[in-house]
Amino acid sequence: MTALTLTPIEIMAGLGVLIAFASVWRAGARRARAAADKAQAGGRLLSLTGRVLFNAGLIVAVQWVLLSSRVHDGLVLTALAVPALFAAYSLTRALTVTTNDLPRRRGGRR
Repeated sequence: MTALTLTPIEIMAGLGVLIAFASVWRAGARRARAAADKAQAGGRLLSLTGRVLFNAGLIVAVQWVLLSSRVHDGLVLTALAVPALFAAYSLTRALTVTTNDLPRRRGGRR
């Protein structure tokens, strides 16, 4: 069996290649994490919008059932929908559990 002999220049070149590979790998992981954070924030916004619209529809439906026995006018639905959107938004924000998603800094500090 032949012994492996490397010159100091070859060892330093090998270490340089390993360091370059590690730094490229870390940069790719940072980019992937940033893209995932952006996608998660966009999903939260769409989820909140859907819940607001659902709660507003629920509020309008209840108000419409209560008022439909006396008033038969399409304007009542419009007049009830706008305040219901504000109420549903406030109610949804109050009942939604949010996380503390602050931008990450180097070193793991927040």
